[in-house]
Amino acid sequence: MKNILYHLFNLLEGEDNREKTLENVKNNISFRGANLWILACAIIVASVGLNINSPAVIIGAMLISPLMGPIVGSGFALGIFDFDLLNKSLRNLVTATLVGLLVSTFYFYISPFKEAQSEILSRTSPNIYDVLIAFFGGLVGVIAVTRVEKGNPIPGVAIATALMPPLCTAGYGLATNHYKYFFGSLYLYSINCVFICIATYAIVKFLKYPAKKAEVKHQNRVKYGITALVILMLVPSGYFAYSLYYQQKFKESVNTFIEKEFDLKGNTLIYKKTNYSSNPKTVQLAFLSRRFTHAEIQKLNKDLNDYGIGNTKLIIRQDSSFNIQNIKNDILNEVKISDTVLNEKDIHIKLLEAEIAKNSFDNKQLLKEANAIFPEITSLSLANHTFYTDKDSTFTSTILFYKAKNNLTKDDLTKFKNWLLQRLSLKSLEIYKE
Repeated sequence: MKNILYHLFNLLEGEDNREKTLENVKNNISFRGANLWILACAIIVASVGLNINSPAVIIGAMLISPLMGPIVGSGFALGIFDFDLLNKSLRNLVTATLVGLLVSTFYFYISPFKEAQSEILSRTSPNIYDVLIAFFGGLVGVIAVTRVEKGNPIPGVAIATALMPPLCTAGYGLATNHYKYFFGSLYLYSINCVFICIATYAIVKFLKYPAKKAEVKHQNRVKYGITALVILMLVPSGYFAYSLYYQQKFKESVNTFIEKEFDLKGNTLIYKKTNYSSNPKTVQLAFLSRRFTHAEIQKLNKDLNDYGIGNTKLIIRQDSSFNIQNIKNDILNEVKISDTVLNEKDIHIKLLEAEIAKNSFDNKQLLKEANAIFPEITSLSLANHTFYTDKDSTFTSTILFYKAKNNLTKDDLTKFKNWLLQRLSLKSLEIYKE
């Protein structure tokens, strides 16, 4: 059982050359050349997506953003005590952050659309769940970085641990003087940066990358610094999660109150609006035909305490100023929002499926077909790989690794390659025998 568990969870299997991995990490830190252009474009794309409330555009910005580079570099630097690499990574991260803030602030300042859309609002109140997403998403990303076959996790990590959208939301907060939005989204951005870095540090230590010689006091500073950062990020996020829990509990209690006091008594509710942030909290209701006396409304307000809904005022709208047209408008708006949310989820799913399909091949089916032509082949793996050059540029190549009982002849290899190019409609292919 011990051996089975070891093989199941062994991260050393499939690991890339460590010097090569570290070199790739270092090359992906700086923002110059192609990386600088990509950063600038990602900032604009994310700002436009937030401004027009388009999930598809925001996902695009997440995928093209190069901000993960210096964060992963910082984690590697802390793990191997390479303080020169740490300084370089942090300088580039600070530079990218300031550029992102300035560009997004300028964009939202000149944009005629100042209303905070749902995509902006969703990034202004981070909590403990965002910490978990950042940490475990960072773990997946770093594990993929250290593999020979990078696989499909990278796009998913870029979307889950979003960096560019909260940074641009902070720019929106500055441009529109909504400082609550600014600090909330900047806090979310900080959570993602810190816990991706810590996840990287954890994997580097787990894989036992060779560390540079460093004095014990410097090693202790790293440990104490990481501990302080974790506490600094966790305490506010824990408070926000606590507030979110009670907000959800408030909504559930209100629904129970409405069900028992109105629905079960045959009253048709046509409008409901709650405000948890006001003091006292408010619950506004309107009914199709039932009218309540002042004494009945007072009694219902007292009954709120029996349902655990304290410091709350019940308002039943039945005056002439609250006419049926207002109710219709609110109902139509809620229907439109629901349709928009469903469409946004469909777009998310389609984009993720397209990204995965682009980098995936049906290796099982390919092996069956290859065996029919070349019986010597016992296993194969085909995937797209992204390579980083020393000029901060990237290129993608399709590579196949195979195992065979006997070595294939030169003619067989040529036939094998031509068959695969034709079968998969590829322009180029590299084949290696394991």
